[in-house]
Amino acid sequence: MKRIEHINRNLQKRFGGAVRCEERDGCRIVSGTLDTWQQVVAACDLAADKYSKTHVVNDIVCREVKPASPRLPSLRDTALEGDAPDVLVIGGGISGVSIARELTKWKLDVLLVDKEADLALQASGRNDGEVHPGIDLGKGSLKHYYIRRANAMYGRICEELDVPFKRVGQYVCFDKGYLKPLVGLYCLWRKYHDGIEDTKLISGEELKMREPNFSERFRFAISNPSSGCVCPYGLTIAYAENAVQNGARVSLNTAVTAMQVENGKIVSVSTNRGTIYPKLVINAAGVFADDVAAMADDRFFSIHPRRGTNSILDTKAGVLMHSIASIKELSASKTHSKGGGILHTVHDNLLVGPDAVETWEKENTATRKESIETVFDKQTKTMPKLTQRDIITYFTGVRAPTFEEDFIIEPGRRTENIIHCAGIQSPGLTTAPAVALDIEQMAVAFLRKQMPVEKNEKYDPHRKGIPVLRDMSDEERAELIRQNPDYGVIVCRCEEISKGEILDALRSPICVPTVDGVKKRVRPGMGRCQGGFCSPLVTKIIADEFGIPISEVRKSSAESVITYGKI
Repeated sequence: MKRIEHINRNLQKRFGGAVRCEERDGCRIVSGTLDTWQQVVAACDLAADKYSKTHVVNDIVCREVKPASPRLPSLRDTALEGDAPDVLVIGGGISGVSIARELTKWKLDVLLVDKEADLALQASGRNDGEVHPGIDLGKGSLKHYYIRRANAMYGRICEELDVPFKRVGQYVCFDKGYLKPLVGLYCLWRKYHDGIEDTKLISGEELKMREPNFSERFRFAISNPSSGCVCPYGLTIAYAENAVQNGARVSLNTAVTAMQVENGKIVSVSTNRGTIYPKLVINAAGVFADDVAAMADDRFFSIHPRRGTNSILDTKAGVLMHSIASIKELSASKTHSKGGGILHTVHDNLLVGPDAVETWEKENTATRKESIETVFDKQTKTMPKLTQRDIITYFTGVRAPTFEEDFIIEPGRRTENIIHCAGIQSPGLTTAPAVALDIEQMAVAFLRKQMPVEKNEKYDPHRKGIPVLRDMSDEERAELIRQNPDYGVIVCRCEEISKGEILDALRSPICVPTVDGVKKRVRPGMGRCQGGFCSPLVTKIIADEFGIPISEVRKSSAESVITYGKI
């Protein structure tokens, strides 16, 4: 009670009685009316305790916010009417697909739904792909609990799923030599108290030998060799394909619109494709996780979206550095981001970003000029040769933090047949393999109370990816072309992608026959020209493969028309 009184005194001092906090049903509910979204976030931050299991629920009316319904697919049918899976997973990002894959170790009917036209179209496909070492995470959070376990799993997971992964190492760089003793103590604390064993302080001279293009001003750096990089959407798709190979089902363009809850139990789930009757629901809905929780009558947390923008640089810039790095600047302002960094990707581009901007818009992924400039202004201090002239594309993602800045991995508090995997922001990509194992155990334990659950003896964790011709030797390519001449027809010159690889993508376990669907699976259009030359060819290949007019091929979703017909 004293804590609530203290919170309300701070709210009164800051906002003059416009908002108040009360504790009810194990969470802190903040209500009232404020003018701006930044004020709303500030008020809820005042009510939150970092890493606490007592979550803040935002009930503040914000005059600045324009109410908007989620974008829903245009598809309407009854394909899922009456479906009764053992487990319904909501969300086709890295959390949802990794959970679905782990659940196929058991003889369960697993159905994953996502409202988008493809997997990983939101945060899981719009991040930098770093596999974090956990240097910025202290004990006491779920993030810290999962980070080291999951980081160590990445080599095996990516080998099983045939996904490229590189341990390139991370450097946090300092240009003020007088900080070295203090940072040295910090490193020892992280290493021996927090278990980030690979943490090491290196000199500016050693950093310069490893990365010659870094700033001459750097006096020392924190090194974490366990940090790595992976293609985030590639890993997400691979997880989902392996889940399907082991018996799971994936339904895209499928939006959850309502739930019927009776006596603390979800009875049915309404979608645009029919009503589903699951035994257990897993909420991995990203920025919409709190909306799903509300549908399930289990709302005890709130998501406050946070926008971040990344820029992708041409592969010619990739030779400038081969790791992950950022300058550490001292600032008195409170921030939930290290201000982005520079990352050498698994495809040998450089990625610069992201920033962190609070927003109420859960689906606005527009890129703003100031976001790019803010990150470049900082990261040119890390590597002066960095230039915006090398940008070939950029993208913005919306992260899904709670006000406690931690994950929510737990069963429902009021509704018994739901498990929440919510508040998943950085390092959610890194932690996903370990989180999925725990949710698998929770799900099986719940289901065993009402039905026999047996091991799936046919479960195979291995998934064979599409051959990548550009990474092969001349002899290996020649042999593939001999077996299938389509591999000898180059469609995308920038990325050296053949017609054979594109057809493989269209015949994969989760086929998404759109230009962007093919692009995410085998990379035509990812190079310098961004599809200027190959997109018409990819469109024609899709039309020919499915025997449809070119005008029926879409860029990404049913609404993204490319051509309207012949003239």
